[in-house]
Amino acid sequence: MQTSLFILLWMPQGWELVIIFIAILLLFGGKKIPELMKGIGKGIRGFKDGMKEIEEDIKSDDSLNDKK
Repeated sequence: MQTSLFILLWMPQGWELVIIFIAILLLFGGKKIPELMKGIGKGIRGFKDGMKEIEEDIKSDDSLNDKK
């Protein structure tokens, strides 16, 4: 219970998000942010594809075990 309360208190809200966004903009620059977001998107897509493959493998293994 204490850990979840700590996490909720730490999460940035309101002006904190604006300050974080400005810091990212200053660090990476306007031209690098789209590239950064594209890379993050590809990473998330790859992760989801990997999860789907694992789920399909598990389902195919289960179906093979059911036939035996």
